Amino acid sequence: MAKIKQVGIGRKTSGTIDGITYVTRNGVTYARSAPTMPAKAYKTPAALKRQAIFKLIQMHLRFHLRTIKQTFTPKGNGSPSNRYYSLNNKALTQALDALADQYVAGKDVTIDDVESAISAYAVEHPTAIRIASLSGYQEVFLTGKWPDTITLNAHGGDSTVIIIVAENGTTTTINADGTTTISKT
Repeated sequence: MAKIKQVGIGRKTSGTIDGITYVTRNGVTYARSAPTMPAKAYKTPAALKRQAIFKLIQMHLRFHLRTIKQTFTPKGNGSPSNRYYSLNNKALTQALDALADQYVAGKDVTIDDVESAISAYAVEHPTAIRIASLSGYQEVFLTGKWPDTITLNAHGGDSTVIIIVAENGTTTTINADGTTTISKT
């Protein structure tokens, strides 16, 4: 992992991962243009596996991006998908470990394979992968297959506000007073 060195007062940090130097300014990370290691360092089995896992996670993120944008509150200058990744990176890495070996071996890996592996992991670890972490609402965890709708609940005193987010981009809000609002993204 990267060893991060503090450069300024909480505003600028730098570190090196796999020979590429990264600089973070005001919460945004930039990779310097030239790696500091020879190209062969990126072809080791461990490096290839890390790259494969990251590609598989990217497939998963793109597949559910519309939902993630509605169910995650970004942190700092980040995006909802970055927040999803930061909260679930370890669990997703473990879930996709075996598929990454297949990918590195040159076998085809489809989005269905990725979703199946993540679903199987979620069944065994029902509080490992968050699919909703919206400010003010209870977190929702993946416990099997990614659902067609995600229900978020917020409690304000004796009242409950419910948001139902559908994979097709429709959001239904049931307000505490009983009124319903439907929006499409």
